[in-house]
Amino acid sequence: MARAAVSGGLNRRLAWHAARLAEVVEETPSARTLVFDVPDWPGHLPGQHVDVRLTAEDGYSTERSYSIATPADGTRVALTVQRVDDGEVSPYLTETLSPGDVIELRGPVGGWFVWRSADPAPVLLIAGGSGIVPLMAMIRARREAGSRALFRLIYSVRTPEDRFYADELRTRARDDMGLDVGYVYTRQAPEGWPTAPRRLSVADVNNGGWPPDFQPACFVCGPTAFVETVADILVALGHDPRRVKTERFGPTGS
Repeated sequence: MARAAVSGGLNRRLAWHAARLAEVVEETPSARTLVFDVPDWPGHLPGQHVDVRLTAEDGYSTERSYSIATPADGTRVALTVQRVDDGEVSPYLTETLSPGDVIELRGPVGGWFVWRSADPAPVLLIAGGSGIVPLMAMIRARREAGSRALFRLIYSVRTPEDRFYADELRTRARDDMGLDVGYVYTRQAPEGWPTAPRRLSVADVNNGGWPPDFQPACFVCGPTAFVETVADILVALGHDPRRVKTERFGPTGS
């Protein structure tokens, strides 16, 4: 998941790290997971992100921010990047960057949109498109920590081919006790799917989520309009706004 680069005071105090691409995993026809070796990486929490800087031979450089896709794993950092056809950075990361190549990472960034394994509260994750990336880091961290917190994921995606981590989510929904995974397809549903393609609705959130009196921690991530709609639905259903955490993304400068 990509955001416009952030230039606040926190980022100026963070160091840039040399990151060497170690592994590539194809997720969809337009997205891939990039696993980097970062020797001096300080660690991170699920939900945090990094700034990526690319520098051309003529000295021109540009930055974008991407969510971290996995929990802390020593000196490795994994980013799942979706290609934006008219983008300046994502086409290079998804089509040109090869194992052994080096880029620069700065982070981790963010301390609010994070899940901590010591929190026993039930968790509701609602993702739109590539907004699944930081939420997947939370799902993976839950398993790694042996947490018994109950997780529910509602994943809104255009078509079955656009699903990130499809095989892993299928396996985790089967094997990770206390994790439920549900999909809403907006353009094309799988053959035999019980509902026609549609946008995420109040009924989807109400039926697939947790009752407000369970006081779940809610994490919503996706395009700006999607996030605002889902946050409004959650509050209208009675969820405490202070427990609804959102992360949104859009074109650079938005």
